[in-house]
Amino acid sequence: MSTDSQSRLGAFRDEIDPFVFLGGALVTILAIGYIAARPDAAAKTLTNANNFLWSELGWIFLWAMFFAVAFCVWLLIGPWGKIKFGGPNTEPEFSYFSFLAMLFSAGLSTGLVFYGPAEALFHYSSGPPFFGAEAQSAAIVPDAVQYTMLHWGISPWSAYLVVGITIAYYVHRKGAPIKPSTVFAPFIGVENLDKKWVKPLDLLMVVISVGGVAVSLGFVVTQFLAGLSYNYGVEFGNLGTILVTVGLTVGFTASAALGVKRGIRRVSTFNMYLFAFLLAVAFLFGPTAFLLSTGTEALGGYVNDFVSMSLYTNAANASEWVGAWTVFYWAWWFSFAPMIGIFITRICRGRTIRQVVFAGLVGTTAASFPWFIVMGGSSLWVQTRGSLDLLSIVFEQGREVAAFPLFETLMPFGGLFAVAYLVLVLTFLITTVDSTTLSLAMFTTDGSENPSTANRVTWGGLVGLLSSLLLISGGLAALKDFVVLLGFPIAFVIGLCIIGLVIEFEQLHPVLLTERYEGDAPEDEDQQTVAGLLSDRRPTWMGGADD
Repeated sequence: MSTDSQSRLGAFRDEIDPFVFLGGALVTILAIGYIAARPDAAAKTLTNANNFLWSELGWIFLWAMFFAVAFCVWLLIGPWGKIKFGGPNTEPEFSYFSFLAMLFSAGLSTGLVFYGPAEALFHYSSGPPFFGAEAQSAAIVPDAVQYTMLHWGISPWSAYLVVGITIAYYVHRKGAPIKPSTVFAPFIGVENLDKKWVKPLDLLMVVISVGGVAVSLGFVVTQFLAGLSYNYGVEFGNLGTILVTVGLTVGFTASAALGVKRGIRRVSTFNMYLFAFLLAVAFLFGPTAFLLSTGTEALGGYVNDFVSMSLYTNAANASEWVGAWTVFYWAWWFSFAPMIGIFITRICRGRTIRQVVFAGLVGTTAASFPWFIVMGGSSLWVQTRGSLDLLSIVFEQGREVAAFPLFETLMPFGGLFAVAYLVLVLTFLITTVDSTTLSLAMFTTDGSENPSTANRVTWGGLVGLLSSLLLISGGLAALKDFVVLLGFPIAFVIGLCIIGLVIEFEQLHPVLLTERYEGDAPEDEDQQTVAGLLSDRRPTWMGGADD
């Protein structure tokens, strides 16, 4: 072994947190190995656990997400939005377009291509009980798009932003390490984040993150293989599946190894251009007038019914529909929130809270809403007009094939655009997985912003290996249920983030109280905690300072 290789290996050993890195990898391998070995038994157990959560505790998910949205809207319009991540003279590392492109590509991208043409079609088929319109009727068409907007709009981004802003604030203003347990900094202080009793949260995030990335990779491999099979009649066995997964793993691992500037930023920018091109083509060659009218009605309904839809449980009847869709999505977004929050922290230095929230709530929604209106609306149009029974195709072959017959029906040279769509699937996967792989590498080094290439490659390789195992064994659905199940405790983490930030920001810029705190500015007290603050403010009869 060369001296240079020994030096890199030594740097890799020195940077990792053994408990989080090795423990997280071991627990993840054991959990996913069990699911792969016994997919049916694991799926049954996890499905029963999730069904219990969704039916009995679904209201917790709904309230947690609603409060996250309300808090982010307040950050966007209120005075706390001017707080900057970093010192007053800190300049942003990336342009705003690059920042937005990376944020969008990391957060929702694989879901957009997987669910874009299909989700509204499912809502049209089942009829969301919130509206009361008959399933597969003309009246349910805009409602189907409207509910898709709820699931892919400002709500998931609010979960990401609450966690991301909490971590970013303490990293860039207080010198905390970039890792999920930094969300506890408002309560325990930055100086206690390296305590052993804090590390289990980071270990849990490793398990959730690797599982979530493996599911995303598995979904996209499935979609890619289904596209090749549908368009060209190419069938893949286990070996072919492994080879495709390995190829994708090499792609996102190389991007993550190149780093944010040379890898993730460039692929994300390419994604945005290709995404915009396909969206424009589908809009122009599709049923444009139908899309404009349906989209307008759906958007109006989304704005008007947002609060009611966000808190709708269908309490008078069975809650299966809400559990299978809204609560499932909220649990899924929660499980990804710490990982995406870490990535937000990495790229937001030099920006204000308002700029970050605007990019997350407004910028990304301005990209995702047109996509779901055009792709979902086009699917509904061909279905309701009888030009293509897309619903039967989706039920028979899976939602992953929905886009390909849709392109063939709507567009000239549909095969060419199907190829472009497959490219978009792959590049979106690369940006999603490389950003999350980078996040994994960062918080398994105890918070380093620039983890070694060896660290990133290790996690990329592990994700690819586990994804191949799941695809071959049929355990992908069970792993998805496992990741969603672990999203439940993140709902409480989001609540803690909101409480901690409210108290912290109230010290910097009092809004909720009518008078400023006395003494030195709390922002200069790096180790001020919520518990300490409340103790300081207690009246004398409670043992605290005199009010």
